[in-house]
Amino acid sequence: MRNLLPFISSHPGGRSALTCRFRCGDACFKETPNTSDNEYAGDIIAGAVSRRSMMRAAAVVTVATAAGTAALSGPSAPQAHALAAAGHGNKPGRPHGPSSSGARGLRFSPVAPNKDDKVTIPDGYAQNVVIRWGEPILRGAPAFDPDKQTAKAQAGQFGYNNDFLSLLPLRGEHGRQVMVANHEYTDEILMFRGYDPANPTREQVEIAWAAHGLSVVVVQEEHRTGKLGPVNRHPLNRRLTATSEFRMTGPAAGGSLLRTSADPTGRKVYGTLNNCAGGTTPWGTTLHGEENFNQYFANGSTAMHKRYGIGAGATERKWERFDRRFDLAQEPNEANRFGWVVELDPYDPDSTPRKRTALGRFKHEAAQPRLTSDGRPVVYMGDDEKFDYLYKFVSSKQMKKGNSRAAREHNLTLLDEGTLYVAKLTGDSPVTEIDGTGKLPNDGEFDGSGVWIPLATGTTSHVPGMTAEEVYVYTRVAGDKVGATKMDRPEDVEPSPRTGRVYVALTNNTDRGKAGKAGADEANPRNNNKHGQVLELAENWDDPASDGFAWRLFLVAGDPDDPSTYFAGFPKENVSPISCPDNVAFDDHGNLWISTDGNKLDSHDGLFGVATHGERRGELKQFLTVPAGAETCGPVIQDRRVLVAVQHPGETDGASVENPASVWPDGPGKIVRPAVVAVWRKDGRDIGV
Repeated sequence: MRNLLPFISSHPGGRSALTCRFRCGDACFKETPNTSDNEYAGDIIAGAVSRRSMMRAAAVVTVATAAGTAALSGPSAPQAHALAAAGHGNKPGRPHGPSSSGARGLRFSPVAPNKDDKVTIPDGYAQNVVIRWGEPILRGAPAFDPDKQTAKAQAGQFGYNNDFLSLLPLRGEHGRQVMVANHEYTDEILMFRGYDPANPTREQVEIAWAAHGLSVVVVQEEHRTGKLGPVNRHPLNRRLTATSEFRMTGPAAGGSLLRTSADPTGRKVYGTLNNCAGGTTPWGTTLHGEENFNQYFANGSTAMHKRYGIGAGATERKWERFDRRFDLAQEPNEANRFGWVVELDPYDPDSTPRKRTALGRFKHEAAQPRLTSDGRPVVYMGDDEKFDYLYKFVSSKQMKKGNSRAAREHNLTLLDEGTLYVAKLTGDSPVTEIDGTGKLPNDGEFDGSGVWIPLATGTTSHVPGMTAEEVYVYTRVAGDKVGATKMDRPEDVEPSPRTGRVYVALTNNTDRGKAGKAGADEANPRNNNKHGQVLELAENWDDPASDGFAWRLFLVAGDPDDPSTYFAGFPKENVSPISCPDNVAFDDHGNLWISTDGNKLDSHDGLFGVATHGERRGELKQFLTVPAGAETCGPVIQDRRVLVAVQHPGETDGASVENPASVWPDGPGKIVRPAVVAVWRKDGRDIGV
């Protein structure tokens, strides 16, 4: 057995101190916002044991009923019960047939862990930089010059720190697609020469405002390769920034908690901030999660400000010096207008994006819909904070098919009416078998059942003591009150298009098990959790609108030689090490692709593919790594192309424009720039087959 890979970084999850400062406002080093005493999952596990035998008996009946009509691995009606009760899937020690090729879609030579200052890809593959921070995309925008940058120029150029990516079809323009990108945050130390954090200039602040937000840019593929490049000045190209107009919609819009002196209607907001991951809807729009918005607001003073992580003093960027709305002493409701899911129509460059209040307000990592059998969208969402919650929204409206004006207008109302839920998970093993080390319980899996607790439907609150408006604006507090399960940083949440099962990336939680904090439970089985896990959830009867589900841990991340790790029962000597799962996506073969954030092992972050079904379920292989200091974001997996957003390259402690920690992507003497990268096979065939 090889030695365990060493841990890196003294910061939680392997992030640098610089990343912690600018990305999330040093959230890991501040008091955990969730100080509620709601029931921990570990406290209710004991009561599940007696139900376990009942569930197994029910599964025997339901599986027998389904025999001959659907495979157990498919989305059959009883699969949720079978998942928890019959233990479908590979168990530890189950033999796997020998194969040198791997699961279909994952047939590539895995990239070894490394610290190379480049994007490292498998043998037989090629890559190109699609677009970099500062490249002009709008008519009239100048070429990027870091020493002559202006806010006006940046507002017409690709933004900073690209995260979520979506590629949508563009009818009538051969070889072109519409790419939508989030720009999560700015790192002014890596953007401006001689930057003084204590005294930013107005010009620097306004450039940063313009570098936040979203980009829409049409991309053109090169004939016979997978190379992509931007189509500058295309009519659909667009920039939305921290000063663009957005509209509040849904049941909380216009309410007293969203009104400010600049907007007494509570319906018009300027800007979107800290857009992390997102989603692509079946009706052709994109969703964008506002995550660590708290760090932009100064002088928080209320219990609600504290629950959302807003500090009592000045902010890192000092924006409050240049716009009163970032000073909560002057505009106490302004922060309530951030922390939402934004919906954008990328095919209409004149449309006003909407912030959907029906989906709740918290640190949204992502929002990915699936449809019920009658066509109603269900959106799954995670709140990326230690000990916060997993949510879903079930629309009351059905999607209309087609691209007619009437259908598009109707579909743009789907996320304004419905019910918002929060998850409560119960394990099925005795408390004594969950000891905080990650040791599997006696049944060989971390698994159990769960319920979706309704929080609000339209203008009706289901939470005692809270109005519906309060539930939507203070969703975290609503989750506290109903006893939702405290999770290990739920980030991206994606339903599989193939099976309907939902996969939740739980990145890490080094506070788990500390004095005064929640201890290990079956869904979060390791104290001082450095590496994270991926949870697999199956809705009862495969109905996304169900009020109950079964769950199990699909992956428990880390070094395969660490006994606390688990890869769906696949032999651990045949998988790549993985740490801190973050964004996830699916390919057409049903494989789950996982990007990492803050790798706590001796390697840079990367992108991994893992089989979710069949005999090779749990086989995980690393596809690429990113440069020094960078994070892997926004994976898009197409048949012949993989896209990743390389975020914050060179963001390591002590780095600056004058003292760069990376020379990616343009080499020595050039400023380090976040960028989007495309990867394809040199022989032109599909990825991994």
